[in-house]
Amino acid sequence: MQPSDKTALLSSHVRAEIDHWVAKFPEGRQRSAVIGALHAVQHENGGFLTPELMEAVAAYLGLPAIQVFEVASFYSMFETRPVGRHSVSVCTNISCMLCGGEQLLAHVEKHLGITVGQSTPDGRIFLKKEEECLAACTGAPMIMVDHRFYENVTPARAVEILDALE
Repeated sequence: MQPSDKTALLSSHVRAEIDHWVAKFPEGRQRSAVIGALHAVQHENGGFLTPELMEAVAAYLGLPAIQVFEVASFYSMFETRPVGRHSVSVCTNISCMLCGGEQLLAHVEKHLGITVGQSTPDGRIFLKKEEECLAACTGAPMIMVDHRFYENVTPARAVEILDALE
Protein backbone atom coordinates (compact mmCIF):
# COMPACT_ATOMS: atom_id res chain seq x y z
CA MET A 1 0.00 0.00 0.00
CA GLN A 2 1.38 3.40 -0.94
CA PRO A 3 1.63 5.95 1.89
CA SER A 4 -1.19 8.03 0.41
CA ASP A 5 -3.38 4.91 0.23
CA LYS A 6 -3.08 4.08 3.94
CA THR A 7 -5.96 6.34 4.90
CA ALA A 8 -8.28 4.30 2.65
CA LEU A 9 -8.53 1.84 5.57
CA LEU A 10 -10.47 4.44 7.57
CA SER A 11 -14.22 4.54 7.05
CA SER A 12 -16.04 7.81 6.46
CA HIS A 13 -17.48 7.51 9.97
CA VAL A 14 -14.01 7.18 11.52
CA ARG A 15 -12.71 10.08 9.43
CA ALA A 16 -15.59 12.23 10.68
CA GLU A 17 -14.77 11.22 14.28
CA ILE A 18 -11.12 12.11 13.76
CA ASP A 19 -12.07 15.43 12.17
CA HIS A 20 -14.30 16.13 15.19
CA TRP A 21 -11.33 15.63 17.52
CA VAL A 22 -8.89 17.58 15.36
CA ALA A 23 -11.28 20.56 15.39
CA LYS A 24 -11.05 20.75 19.18
CA PHE A 25 -7.39 21.72 19.10
CA PRO A 26 -5.43 24.63 17.62
CA GLU A 27 -4.22 24.25 14.06
CA GLY A 28 -1.04 22.21 13.89
CA ARG A 29 -1.91 20.32 17.07
CA GLN A 30 -3.56 17.31 15.39
CA ARG A 31 -1.39 15.03 17.53
CA SER A 32 -3.76 15.90 20.37
CA ALA A 33 -6.50 14.00 18.52
CA VAL A 34 -4.68 10.65 18.55
CA ILE A 35 -6.52 9.21 21.56
CA GLY A 36 -9.93 10.07 20.13
CA ALA A 37 -8.90 8.73 16.73
CA LEU A 38 -7.68 5.45 18.18
CA HIS A 39 -10.88 5.03 20.18
CA ALA A 40 -12.94 5.44 17.01
CA VAL A 41 -10.80 2.99 15.02
CA GLN A 42 -10.68 0.42 17.81
CA HIS A 43 -14.44 0.56 18.29
CA GLU A 44 -15.11 0.06 14.60
CA ASN A 45 -12.56 -2.74 14.34
CA GLY A 46 -14.16 -5.01 16.92
CA GLY A 47 -12.18 -3.85 19.94
CA PHE A 48 -8.56 -3.87 18.82
CA LEU A 49 -6.04 -1.96 16.73
CA THR A 50 -3.87 -3.36 13.97
CA PRO A 51 -0.54 -1.89 12.87
CA GLU A 52 -2.13 -1.03 9.52
CA LEU A 53 -4.96 0.89 11.17
CA MET A 54 -2.55 2.77 13.42
CA GLU A 55 -0.49 3.68 10.36
CA ALA A 56 -3.68 4.88 8.66
CA VAL A 57 -4.46 7.12 11.64
CA ALA A 58 -0.93 8.52 11.51
CA ALA A 59 -1.20 9.17 7.77
CA TYR A 60 -4.60 10.82 8.17
CA LEU A 61 -3.28 13.11 10.91
CA GLY A 62 -0.01 13.75 9.10
CA LEU A 63 2.07 12.30 11.92
CA PRO A 64 4.95 9.85 12.07
CA ALA A 65 3.51 6.39 12.76
CA ILE A 66 5.67 6.01 15.88
CA GLN A 67 3.67 8.78 17.60
CA VAL A 68 0.47 6.80 17.17
CA PHE A 69 2.09 3.49 18.16
CA GLU A 70 3.42 5.13 21.35
CA VAL A 71 -0.06 6.21 22.41
CA ALA A 72 -1.62 2.84 21.59
CA SER A 73 1.03 0.94 23.54
CA PHE A 74 1.07 3.29 26.56
CA TYR A 75 -2.63 3.45 27.48
CA SER A 76 -4.34 0.33 28.84
CA MET A 77 -7.58 1.30 27.08
CA PHE A 78 -6.14 0.21 23.74
CA GLU A 79 -5.75 -3.38 22.62
CA THR A 80 -3.35 -4.41 19.87
CA ARG A 81 -4.60 -7.96 19.45
CA PRO A 82 -8.06 -9.47 19.04
CA VAL A 83 -9.95 -9.65 22.32
CA GLY A 84 -13.46 -10.45 23.52
CA ARG A 85 -16.33 -8.06 22.77
CA HIS A 86 -16.66 -6.92 26.37
CA SER A 87 -13.67 -5.69 28.31
CA VAL A 88 -13.73 -6.54 32.02
CA SER A 89 -11.25 -5.26 34.61
CA VAL A 90 -11.17 -6.25 38.27
CA CYS A 91 -9.36 -3.82 40.54
CA THR A 92 -6.95 -5.45 42.97
CA ASN A 93 -5.20 -2.37 44.31
CA ILE A 94 -4.96 -1.81 48.06
CA SER A 95 -8.52 -0.61 48.79
CA CYS A 96 -10.11 -3.27 46.63
CA MET A 97 -7.65 -5.89 47.89
CA LEU A 98 -8.58 -5.15 51.50
CA CYS A 99 -12.27 -5.46 50.59
CA GLY A 100 -11.95 -8.75 48.71
CA GLY A 101 -10.74 -7.72 45.24
CA GLU A 102 -8.35 -10.64 44.89
CA GLN A 103 -11.06 -13.14 45.85
CA LEU A 104 -13.44 -11.39 43.46
CA LEU A 105 -10.92 -11.76 40.64
CA ALA A 106 -10.42 -15.46 41.45
CA HIS A 107 -14.20 -15.96 41.41
CA VAL A 108 -14.53 -14.18 38.04
CA GLU A 109 -11.70 -16.25 36.55
CA LYS A 110 -13.29 -19.48 37.79
CA HIS A 111 -16.76 -18.47 36.56
CA LEU A 112 -15.48 -17.53 33.09
CA GLY A 113 -12.97 -20.39 32.85
CA ILE A 114 -10.17 -18.02 31.86
CA THR A 115 -7.38 -16.09 33.54
CA VAL A 116 -6.34 -12.46 33.35
CA GLY A 117 -5.30 -11.48 29.82
CA GLN A 118 -7.53 -14.05 28.13
CA SER A 119 -10.85 -13.97 26.31
CA THR A 120 -13.65 -16.49 26.67
CA PRO A 121 -13.70 -19.10 23.89
CA ASP A 122 -16.94 -17.60 22.51
CA GLY A 123 -15.25 -14.19 22.19
CA ARG A 124 -17.79 -12.59 24.50
CA ILE A 125 -15.56 -11.40 27.37
CA PHE A 126 -11.96 -10.25 27.65
CA LEU A 127 -10.57 -10.25 31.18
CA LYS A 128 -8.02 -7.46 31.07
CA LYS A 129 -4.82 -7.50 33.01
CA GLU A 130 -5.10 -6.58 36.64
CA GLU A 131 -5.50 -2.84 36.89
CA GLU A 132 -3.30 -0.90 39.27
CA CYS A 133 -6.22 1.30 40.30
CA LEU A 134 -9.59 2.10 38.77
CA ALA A 135 -10.16 5.15 41.00
CA ALA A 136 -13.23 3.94 42.88
CA CYS A 137 -11.64 3.21 46.24
CA THR A 138 -14.68 4.22 48.29
CA GLY A 139 -16.75 1.63 46.42
CA ALA A 140 -14.32 -1.27 46.75
CA PRO A 141 -14.25 -3.93 45.53
CA MET A 142 -15.12 -2.85 42.02
CA ILE A 143 -15.04 -3.99 38.44
CA MET A 144 -15.17 -2.07 35.19
CA VAL A 145 -17.08 -3.46 32.22
CA ASP A 146 -16.69 -1.61 28.93
CA HIS A 147 -15.66 1.57 30.83
CA ARG A 148 -18.67 1.36 33.17
CA PHE A 149 -17.93 1.13 36.90
CA TYR A 150 -19.65 -1.30 39.26
CA GLU A 151 -18.86 -0.69 42.91
CA ASN A 152 -19.26 -2.79 46.08
CA VAL A 153 -19.35 -5.90 43.91
CA THR A 154 -19.88 -9.27 45.52
CA PRO A 155 -18.99 -12.50 43.72
CA ALA A 156 -22.70 -13.13 43.12
CA ARG A 157 -23.19 -9.64 41.70
CA ALA A 158 -20.14 -10.09 39.42
CA VAL A 159 -21.71 -13.24 37.99
CA GLU A 160 -24.99 -11.37 37.36
CA ILE A 161 -23.14 -8.57 35.56
CA LEU A 162 -21.03 -10.92 33.44
CA ASP A 163 -23.88 -13.27 32.56
CA ALA A 164 -25.97 -10.31 31.34
CA LEU A 165 -23.36 -9.44 28.69
CA GLU A 166 -24.28 -10.56 25.18
